[in-house]
Amino acid sequence: MIQQTEIERPDNAGVDEKIQVAGQWQLTWWRFRKHRLAMISMVVVGLFYMIVPTADFFAYSDPEASDAYRALIPPQKVHWLENGRLRPHVYALESERDPITFQRVYEVNPDEKRYLDFFAAGYTYKFLGLFPTDVHLLGVQDAAAEETLYLLGTDDQGRDFWSRIFVATRTSLTVGLVGVIISLFLGVTLGGISGYYGGIIDTVIQRVIEVLQSIPTIPLWMGLAAALPHTWDVVMVYFAITIIISLIGWTEIARVVRGQMMSLRKQDFVVAAELIGCSQMRIIMRHMIPVTFSFIIAAATLAIPRMIVSETALSFLGLGLRPPAISWGVLLRSAQNVHTVANSPWLLLTVIPVVLVVLGCNFMGDGLRDAADPYSN
Repeated sequence: MIQQTEIERPDNAGVDEKIQVAGQWQLTWWRFRKHRLAMISMVVVGLFYMIVPTADFFAYSDPEASDAYRALIPPQKVHWLENGRLRPHVYALESERDPITFQRVYEVNPDEKRYLDFFAAGYTYKFLGLFPTDVHLLGVQDAAAEETLYLLGTDDQGRDFWSRIFVATRTSLTVGLVGVIISLFLGVTLGGISGYYGGIIDTVIQRVIEVLQSIPTIPLWMGLAAALPHTWDVVMVYFAITIIISLIGWTEIARVVRGQMMSLRKQDFVVAAELIGCSQMRIIMRHMIPVTFSFIIAAATLAIPRMIVSETALSFLGLGLRPPAISWGVLLRSAQNVHTVANSPWLLLTVIPVVLVVLGCNFMGDGLRDAADPYSN
C-alpha cells in the first residue's frame, strides 16, 4: 500500500506570495532597505532635519551676541572626567595682546574650572516656533554660556560658532526643502501636462525647459539675486532667494515626470479610465501621478542638495542671504581669505555639515531611484 505523502511547499513560497500581493510602496521600501548606504544616509539627513525645529535648543549662546574681547577664540576642549567621575567641565580662558602682532591671544587657566550643565537655562526662544522657553541642551553652572563656553570657537566678532552653525543649518535646510516643494509642484504639473497631452503643448514646454537649461546657472543666479533691492529685510530676501532657486530647478523633475507620463498614457488602465468618462485632470492626478510617485520622490531627493548648494554659493558670493541672516553660505563668507584660513581654521567647519547633507541626499536619492522600480533585478 502506497502511503500518501504531503507535498512540501518550498521555503520561499510564503515570501513569493507576499511579494505578489504587496503594493508598489511596500515593494519599494523592501528594495530600499537592502541599500545600506542609502539607509545610513537617510538617518543622517533625518538627524539634520531634526535640527530645523530645534536649532535654538542645541545652541547654548545667542547667535547674535558679540563682543570684541571674545573675537577668534579657538575651539575649547571639554574635559569629561574629574577624579574618575563623569563631570564635564572646561577651563576658563584669559586673554592678552601679543606685543608683536597686536592680536589677542588666549591662554587656559587650569585653576579655574567651569562645570557644564545639561538642560540648562539660557537665552529665550520659541521651541518649535510656538512655545517660549529658555531651556538649552548645554549650559554652564553659575555663569553665562556666552562668556565661558566656546565648543567650536568664535568668529571675528566674538559670536559663538557652535550656536551659529546650528541656526545656519535651520536656514539652509529650510531653503532647500521649500525650494524643492515649489520645484516639485511646477515640475509635476508642467511635466505631467507635457507628457500626457503631447503635441504643441509638449513642444512649447520642452523648448522652455531647454532654454532654461542652456543658460549658465551661476551667472543667472547672480543676476537675479543682484536685482533684489538692498532695502528688503531678511525675511523678504529669504523668500526671494527660495523662489529664484525654485524657478530654475524645476526642469529636471519635469523631464522625469514627462518621460513617465509618455510611457503610461497608452497603458490599459489609462485607456479604461478614458472610456468610462474620467476627466483628463483626474486621470493625471489620480491614476498616473501615483504610479510615478516613487520616481518623483527620488528626483526630489536628488534636487535637495542642488538647492542647498545654490543657496550656499549665492550667500558665499554675497548675492544671496546677507547678515544678519545666518546660513551656511553666510558663515563661509568669513573664511574667504588665506589669512583667516591660516589663523582661524575652525571657521571652515561649516563645510562639514554641507558635505554631509549633500552626500547623504545624493546617496539616499540613488537608493530611492534604484528602488523605484521594485520589479527590476
